[in-house]
Parts: sequence; structure tokens; C-alpha cells
Amino acid sequence: MSLIIWATGALLLCVAGYAFVRLVRSRNMQYWLPSYSVWKCSRLFGRRVLRRHVYFCFADHYEPYGGGADRARARERVRQWSEQYPRVASRHRDSFGNHPKHTFFYPAEEYDAELLDQIGKLCQMNLGDVEIHLHHDNDTAEGLHRQISHYAATLHKRHGLLRKDPVTGKVIYCFIHGNWALDNSSPDGSLCGVDNEIGVLVETGCYADMTMPSAPSATQTRKINSIYFSRGRPGQRKSHNTGRDVRVGSWGGTDELLLIQGPLTLNWKEAKSGVVPRIESAELSFDAPPTPHRVRLWADCGICVKGAEEHVFIKVHTHGATEKSMQMLFAEDGFERLWSELERQYRSDDGSTLRYVTAWEMYSKIRELALRQ
Repeated sequence: MSLIIWATGALLLCVAGYAFVRLVRSRNMQYWLPSYSVWKCSRLFGRRVLRRHVYFCFADHYEPYGGGADRARARERVRQWSEQYPRVASRHRDSFGNHPKHTFFYPAEEYDAELLDQIGKLCQMNLGDVEIHLHHDNDTAEGLHRQISHYAATLHKRHGLLRKDPVTGKVIYCFIHGNWALDNSSPDGSLCGVDNEIGVLVETGCYADMTMPSAPSATQTRKINSIYFSRGRPGQRKSHNTGRDVRVGSWGGTDELLLIQGPLTLNWKEAKSGVVPRIESAELSFDAPPTPHRVRLWADCGICVKGAEEHVFIKVHTHGATEKSMQMLFAEDGFERLWSELERQYRSDDGSTLRYVTAWEMYSKIRELALRQ
């Protein structure tokens, strides 16, 4: 009898192990699960730091022409945003009296002067900012350099967007890679094509990248829940798989790119069928609206400058120009719930603060902390 029990237990263990491996591979978790396990242990057993200041950035992969939309449909999408966003945002404020701000990462390949001027009006109202987004495939370093440089110059000269480095006078920008394939990180080499893309971004004035996390995509990096510097390497892909954490008293070199990651963790409370945990990658969509628990998880990831752990940086993302996304964002369970929960959980009278920031403002705070003596 004992032999039967032992054999049955061994069989069940093998079946469970096989199912676990299938689950991991089906969601590409093998790229980041080991790092997650180490990170989770450090959070459970490491020194706890009181969270005092939360900086919240909404990075939107904003694609008015997404899904094959024609010009009329793209214009209607932006018109609805321009009308609805100020109305909803006006009902919310952070600890410093600022309304929520939205960073529009507008794709270079969807350039439309009229739409960018319309979005620019929201920026003039201090409700957002525009940065650079790009989908490309089978590209070259020379082609990427040319396209990014031209697009950045156009945004600045034609639309008064982006900004110039006060020292070099170069137009600078924040970047999100379309389809997540930063630094040619797709396993099959598709959706980019440029090895050492990070080096090209640095050369063209990129002050930070906000592409990650990309899970469950196979482009997801081993490094998670971090603010770090990575250096591009000629002939090498996915250089941002590792990097050097930003710390108080230490800033990056001129050939390094700052990567500001959003939260990546497992959501057991909202597990599918109560068993399979959801991958929490801070993406807001029609199928993944904000919840109080998700808002709490983002801050619990503790993304920070090392040595200044009381300052927590939360970057979430969406594809906000589609009709389904707008249906969620402008309904009660979208922006209203998101901002209400952020303000309820992180804006208090005990000295804790919530600050709504653009990508540029988040970068500026990170740099200020890193350069602190």
C-alpha cells in the first residue's frame, strides 16, 4: 500500500511539474521568473523602508491610426480625447494641487501634424507631454538614426514639443519601442533589426527609455522592477537585459541609456480560476482596468533609486487611442477609479505624498535623487 501511495504521489508531482513548465513557457516567464524569485525573496526578507513619496507616470503608446484606422477615424479618436480628458482630470489633484498628466508616446510612422497640434493643446494646459514611440522592422542603425533625428527635430521645431539639452543644445526625448522589441530583443530578430539600438538612441538624444516591462512577450528582460543604466554593445542584441542600478551619488556615463521600468509581479489575489496568478505588468486595457489591489501592487514593487527607497516610481502604460481603451479609460472604472485609488492610498496627512508626473518630470526627479550628495 505504501508503495502505491508513494508512486501516486510521485506521479502527481511529475504531472504538476509538467503543468508548471508548460504554464511558464506558454507565458514566456522563463525570461524573468528566476529574477522575480530572487527579487521577491529580497522584498520579503530585506529591510523594509517606509514608502513616503509616490511619483505616478501614465505612459501611453498613443496610436490614433492603430488597427488600420483611416484619417477620419484617427481624428475622431483624438477629438474625443481632447474633449474628455480635461473634464475628467479636472476632478482630481495630487498632494501638490496638480491635475493628472498623460504622456503621449506618439509613433513616428503615424506622423500627422494636425493631430499633434491638437494633442499639443493638452500639453499647453499642463495635462501632459509628448514623447517618441516607434514601430519598425528589418531596420538598420543608419536608417533608425535618420528617422529618429528627423522626427525629434520636427516635433520640436514644427510643434514646440520635446525640449533641448541646456548643455549640448540637442533635442532630447524619452522613448518607447513599438512591439516591445527594444535593442532587437525579439528572439527571431523581428520587429526591429538594429543590434545596438541602445547606442543609436543615446546618440540621437534619448534621455530615457520606458519600454519595459513587456511580459508576457519574449522580449521581456531578466532585470525587473528597476531603474538602471545599460550600455549598448555593437553586434549584440538585448543589451538592456542587465544593467547598473541608479544609486544616490552615482549617475550614468555619456554612452549609457537610462531605463525606467514599470512594475512587474504576480497578482495572486485576482488569479484566473482562483489558481493561476495573473501577470501584473501595469498595463491598463479594456480587459485589465485598474483595481484597488493592482494600484497597491504597483507601489509594493518598490521601484526606486537605490539609497532613496522612500521615493517610489510607478509607470503604467496603455494603448489609449483605441475605442475599447477609451471606453474603459473614460468610464467610471477607468481614470476615475485609477486616480481616486492613487489619491486614497498615497495622498495622506502623515507626510506621505502623491505626485502626478510626465515622463520628463519622472526622469528629472530620478536624476535629482541620484545626484544628491
